Amino acid sequence: MSIYKDQQAIGQLEKRKGGYFYLTIPAQLVNTYENKRYTRLICTLDEKITFQCGLNHLGDGNFFIILSGANLKSLGKSLGDLVVFELVEDPNPLGVDMPEVLEVVLEQDAVAKNKFEALSLGKKRNIIHSIKKIKDIDKQVNRIIELIDNADKPRVRDK
Repeated sequence: MSIYKDQQAIGQLEKRKGGYFYLTIPAQLVNTYENKRYTRLICTLDEKITFQCGLNHLGDGNFFIILSGANLKSLGKSLGDLVVFELVEDPNPLGVDMPEVLEVVLEQDAVAKNKFEALSLGKKRNIIHSIKKIKDIDKQVNRIIELIDNADKPRVRDK
């Protein structure tokens, strides 16, 4: 597994594009990955903070990874500051850790497991992120079942 090392100034997208802080990832690097733009990565900033991330289109053929404000604050960095970073392909195809409560539900409910396994990696990540926000285990279990049951239904947006 090769490591990509670089140093660059922290950028920020326009507000209409989300306003995220980011680092540019060159298309030439992304094209070396087996899964190209769908590759999940592990990023280390200034040899201090490590996090899992995905690639996003920058619009000029290159890509970017999002830097959280919390991580930048921990490093004492802000827009325009130089940051040293390392990227390595995440060996976990999901790109996030599976919560124990989800593992248990899937072990005990074959129907839920089959539905979950049929979902795209992105939908699986959305379910994981949604249940991580819930502290109560019973509420987590109920939310897992609800999310898996409704994952294949089109989303209805509020007006």
